[in-house]
Amino acid sequence: MAQTFELHIESLDHEARGVAHLDGKVVFVEGALPGEHVTAQLIKKKPKFNTARATDIHKTSWLRVEPKCPHFGVCGGCAMQHLTPDAQVAVKQRVLEDAFKHLADLKPEQMLAPIHGPAWGYRYRARLTARLVPRKGGVLVGFHERRSSYVADMSSCSVLPSKVSDLLVPLRRLIESMSTPDRLPQIEVAVGDSVTALVLRHLEPLKDTDKELLRVFAQKHGVQWWLQPKGPDTVHLLDEAGSAQLAYSLPTFDVRMPFKPTDFTQVNHQINRVLVSKALTLLDVQPTERVLDLFCGLGNFTLPIARLARSVLGIEGSEVLVQRALENAIANGIDNAAFEARNLFEFTLEDLNALPAFDRMLIDPPREGALAVCEALVGQPDASRPKRIVYVSCNPATLARDAAVLCHRGPYRLRQAGVINMFPHTGHVESIAVFEPTKSTD
Repeated sequence: MAQTFELHIESLDHEARGVAHLDGKVVFVEGALPGEHVTAQLIKKKPKFNTARATDIHKTSWLRVEPKCPHFGVCGGCAMQHLTPDAQVAVKQRVLEDAFKHLADLKPEQMLAPIHGPAWGYRYRARLTARLVPRKGGVLVGFHERRSSYVADMSSCSVLPSKVSDLLVPLRRLIESMSTPDRLPQIEVAVGDSVTALVLRHLEPLKDTDKELLRVFAQKHGVQWWLQPKGPDTVHLLDEAGSAQLAYSLPTFDVRMPFKPTDFTQVNHQINRVLVSKALTLLDVQPTERVLDLFCGLGNFTLPIARLARSVLGIEGSEVLVQRALENAIANGIDNAAFEARNLFEFTLEDLNALPAFDRMLIDPPREGALAVCEALVGQPDASRPKRIVYVSCNPATLARDAAVLCHRGPYRLRQAGVINMFPHTGHVESIAVFEPTKSTD
């Protein structure tokens, strides 16, 4: 029988686990909130900490709410549904502040108000696992269970748009009816402004009868099927003719962004619109200025910047995305945006100095951060440094690391920083930071 013990919960960690101490050792307790007295069951022992799960709550925190989703606690998609939305944002802000303090010995001169929006139905991108599980009665379609490779037995999902949530059970029946239900491991979801795209990963060639089943499903449920026989570069429409274009819009900047369902786009379209506007407000681009946008992807920031600046250069590691960004610029009638493909993880001072002169910079890297870029920036002479850098991050740890390079090894100061609740009910922390040279470059 698993060991149980009584604990007083002192605080929360970045995954919304309660933090307690037992015999001088830290215990992370799933399902527990600060101020609560709980009975917890041991999950795992480690040399420096233990993990446990709350089984009984004897004193309830005022921060606790009833989770909306009946699958919360089993499904691994969410970690914070039992916590009020405001408290979730506060947890994420503390994670960001702690990262700056403990990893970079920095404190922003100003903390920005958090950016947040709808807490439900926000997830416009998702990767669902499909698995034939005879002992569960057939095919399951959904997210993985918490700390497990098993698929959660879920019939709805509160963070997916309602139209997508309503497809979970019909998708089970569809996969079951196809010729090789055990060879269809994944369905990727991408929702645009007017198109819901589903990408079916299939490990065996589909039969004509399978394709007809997909067509009937698409007609009935108003979705668009894409097929993926191998890697992401093999993704293609089931039927090209008459297929509507998958796209999202940034109305403030009169920009429409076509994309493929496997392209990287932000999960939360509502928050993305606010984020783009906030980032450009912080960047404070003037009509006579040139801007550099690094890790530009499809041009999510680049094309809006082009509406405000004299010119903008977007750089991205993927040649495919660079071509897509260029096509998007042309489709939006933008002629002052250029794009280049290069490896920004191996970027040097020489690479930076070889670029055309620019006044401001936006950086939006993946979780690995932008260390090479920041090291190049600190080597620039004063006259060449951008007047302002806006850094959009999906990982507080690498943001803090890069901020330490800019502010301790280079002549920058951390002017502002704040969190963006891009993924409500999860521990994911998106953030934004503003850096300026300590000496004016005007």
